[in-house]
Amino acid sequence: MSTTFKLDTSTSRANPTPQPMKRLTVPKIRAHKADGETKDPLVMLTAYTARQAQLLDAHCDMLLVGDSLGQVIYGLPSTIPVTLDMMANHAAAVVRGSYHSVVIVDMPFGSYEGSKEQAFESASRLLKESGAAAVKLEGGEQMAETVSFLNQRGIPVMGHVGLTPQAVNVLGGYMARGRDDAEAEKIVGDAKALDEAGAFAIVLEGVLEPIAIEATKAVSCPTIGIGASAQCDGQVLVTEDMLGMFERVPRFVKKYENIAEVIEKTVAQYAEEVRARSFPTADQTYQPKG
Repeated sequence: MSTTFKLDTSTSRANPTPQPMKRLTVPKIRAHKADGETKDPLVMLTAYTARQAQLLDAHCDMLLVGDSLGQVIYGLPSTIPVTLDMMANHAAAVVRGSYHSVVIVDMPFGSYEGSKEQAFESASRLLKESGAAAVKLEGGEQMAETVSFLNQRGIPVMGHVGLTPQAVNVLGGYMARGRDDAEAEKIVGDAKALDEAGAFAIVLEGVLEPIAIEATKAVSCPTIGIGASAQCDGQVLVTEDMLGMFERVPRFVKKYENIAEVIEKTVAQYAEEVRARSFPTADQTYQPKG
């Protein structure tokens, strides 16, 4: 038995509840791909809050606390300003709101590139403070030594190649990668290097589909596509994008709903009722007894 936190939706508060831990594990995620094939594709979405995690948890294999929270939650222009404090706090909330999914937390820009020792210090802090199971970092062959260093010291690592948002200033924008032979070869080589270094999975973002398929076939660990290919071993999207919280989304996003419109209509109705003094009614106020 292990004490976890159950989010009580009737009170919006988390209460400690002793119950058996039934989470998926990193080795189970890795084992989804056997002999180069994945029969059941892995499902991953981003999550930043406890309530969001609770709603997504039963349907996902992995929840990614992405540094995309910089733009989605904080309104920042990119992921570059995101801090370790932000990532640790949001990851802890997601862990508290979930029971089933493996929770993975992004390492923010500047927290791991300096040296493998810096990466260990940052990664160990994130896992200690949040309770997440693994970290994700961007970069290919140049980060392989760091991935191996972390893995050997008990920190599971998910890799990320192709379009790497933290390198947007070097890449010159968020355009698809792999459009020339040299870049395509580098993406596949980067994936191989991370696989050999011990990454348990690799995100392939914004790469041409043939390159994503080639990289998926070239590595023994699962690949998670985002703007890549349905032939990847799994898929990930930013939850707010696929729910339709924003008008503009990347080309590779499918909007499954238009939640922004639902929210806007609901708030407009609330505002109208407040101004008309038709809310609150007796049902929402406390009346004297007798």
